[in-house]
Amino acid sequence: MTKKRNRTRPDLTLQERLNKFTQEARAAAKKLPAGAERHALLQKVRDGEAAAEMERLLSSPDQQTPK
Repeated sequence: MTKKRNRTRPDLTLQERLNKFTQEARAAAKKLPAGAERHALLQKVRDGEAAAEMERLLSSPDQQTPK
């Protein structure tokens, strides 16, 4: 018999989770000295911001298929 999947919904929307991640990562990057680790963290921040923008554009009413 197969295991049942956990079908709970996240408390926050994707947009809210992406914004929270970018804010926390940016704050953590400010505490780090210049270097590879900080650069990698700032790259993740940029990726998160890009993902949030793409999600916003794709979920906008203008992008919905006509009925």
